[in-house]
Amino acid sequence: MSGEDAPLILTAQLPRDLHARFTALRTAHFPPERNYLEAHVTLFHALPAMCEAEACGVLKRMAAEFAPVPGQVEGLMSLGRGTAIKLSAPAMIDLRGIIADHFHGLLTQQDQQRPRLHVTIQNKVTGKEAKALQAQLAGTIAPAPFAFRGLELFRYRGGPWERVRDFAFRGTAAP
Repeated sequence: MSGEDAPLILTAQLPRDLHARFTALRTAHFPPERNYLEAHVTLFHALPAMCEAEACGVLKRMAAEFAPVPGQVEGLMSLGRGTAIKLSAPAMIDLRGIIADHFHGLLTQQDQQRPRLHVTIQNKVTGKEAKALQAQLAGTIAPAPFAFRGLELFRYRGGPWERVRDFAFRGTAAP
């Protein structure tokens, strides 16, 4: 996939300590032949490549306006054939809604849906393997508050994601 047609992925940046912890879990439990990525929270799966400059402008303005966005680790979440860390963050959903409104008419069907915020730590395994990991990790993922520190834009080329730019929240407004 060339840069001209590679879709853009937008993620919310976890605090460094959670990112490190969840990346370690992902490294330990995600099938290694498919684990190209560190822990991440996907907000949009496929913004059109042609919107890269526009997206960077919108995200830069949002990062300047908004303070770090509060969130909450909720615990484990079953993905059927995988396991994730469930997150709640109404303000991040609101911020995502502002971005979705801006790109109205350009979003894929998947990106038109309200997301369930999570960090995937295991995917594309058998249901039995997923349930075993959930039993193993039961009680180790306690509810805890945190703040998303920014947004990250990536280009998807079929394997590892190519970082386009980070946008650190540095404002004072709440979404």
